[in-house]
Amino acid sequence: MLRRFLFTLIGALSIPSVLAQTPLRVAAAADLEPVLPPILEQFQQATGIRAEATYQASAMLTAQIQNGAPFDLFLSADLSYPKRLIDAGLADAAGTADSSTPITYAKGTLVLWTRKDSHLPPSLDLLHNPLLKRLAIANPDRAPYGRAAVAALTSLKLYEELKPRIVTAENIAQTAQFVDSGNADAGLISLTSALTPRLSSSGSYFVIPRDLYPPIEQGAVIVSKTSQRAAAHEFLAFLLSAPVQAQLAKSGLTPAK
Repeated sequence: MLRRFLFTLIGALSIPSVLAQTPLRVAAAADLEPVLPPILEQFQQATGIRAEATYQASAMLTAQIQNGAPFDLFLSADLSYPKRLIDAGLADAAGTADSSTPITYAKGTLVLWTRKDSHLPPSLDLLHNPLLKRLAIANPDRAPYGRAAVAALTSLKLYEELKPRIVTAENIAQTAQFVDSGNADAGLISLTSALTPRLSSSGSYFVIPRDLYPPIEQGAVIVSKTSQRAAAHEFLAFLLSAPVQAQLAKSGLTPAK
């Protein structure tokens, strides 16, 4: 009887500590994979709140949230996917002047990247080069950077010409892997990927002129079913703080303001 009481008491006492250790679950666009991990660590050091991220294409994360995936916060690579969740009543930007609009936390940059050993220096001229046999882009139906790539090629009147040579990846991280592994000669990838230590050492990039594609405004929303709304707000405030925005800029994302 005493042993059972002690086990019950220990179990009751442990419940708050277990709940306190439940991480903030962040659904994060694939372009954030090289950027977000140190920010999550800094956030935990500053607040004591542990956060974990799942990285995939924005469309896939949207579908998972629509299907009830237990995320607390969604950091998309564009505004359209989180806006879709807001319109469906599945997310919000509560605490802002307009809670019906996702919070813009950064802006992305599209670049053309090639390996140094390919002897194909990245430039707009490369897109006209017959030696370019395979060009990797992210899936435009699922990844905002893929849509930006198609828009840029269309603006250059090269999309139809290059379409037979395009290799489509699931997301922007996989697009970078395709080029880095030699499965494509060049890739239209995010600047965040191009600035990683691996790609910086093995290749070079050319910034695609911003007037060739719509702005890649990256938006955040809080998932409506979250049980950690206060922690989610705290993380968004941390993400939008001046020091973290400066850190994003060094990693390839233009600050939100």
